[in-house]
Amino acid sequence: MELLIPSIAATMARMKGIPDGILHRIQADYLEALLPRRAGAAAALETLAQRDRVPIVDPEVGRFLEQTAIASRAKRALEVGTAIGYSTLHLARGVGADGHVVTIDVDPARQETARRHLAMERLESRVEFMLEPGLAAIGRASGPFDLLFLDAIKEEYRGYLDLALPKLRIGGVVICDNLLWSGQVAGQILKEDERSSTLALREFNPYFTNHPSLLAQVLSFGDGVGFAVKVK
Repeated sequence: MELLIPSIAATMARMKGIPDGILHRIQADYLEALLPRRAGAAAALETLAQRDRVPIVDPEVGRFLEQTAIASRAKRALEVGTAIGYSTLHLARGVGADGHVVTIDVDPARQETARRHLAMERLESRVEFMLEPGLAAIGRASGPFDLLFLDAIKEEYRGYLDLALPKLRIGGVVICDNLLWSGQVAGQILKEDERSSTLALREFNPYFTNHPSLLAQVLSFGDGVGFAVKVK
């Protein structure tokens, strides 16, 4: 029996520092209500993330990852930050039956959770897990890649990008999550324990959007999504 998520705005716990930190609540609720209901592994992972307060990408970001992989015909994707596999699931769907996702994380329990949920949709054969810090793993990951997704330690985003970009083909896509960080990057720092990550993102964003090898911008959905195409 498929698992459906009932109400959208009421029961889906968003994993941002504050609810809808970059949108007015009425617009956020409207946009969430437009999203199709998730079922199967995606719904199960959303429920698990809510219960255990595990940060995952917002549902619209997961959908965007899958759309982008399909639209760009990505067959090899590199993900830095597996968590429990919600974004991994969408990337695995997007690369198709002959595609491959390399995903990196340091938490074995969470990667095992990701494996189980990918197996629910028979997608586990499309995914290779690397259990080590991102800055170490990226250098060992076998490119080239068509899509790069960053969603791990915010202070290390620039290092991830610098290491991974040479492995991304010309025309490949870069996607980064949390670039507005609950609105704190553009506004007031609301959580002292997020000061370091907020300051790091304030430095990363102009580096990303002005990178000479990228045509990049930050999109104002989810928690702020960086999107770029490698042009040289």
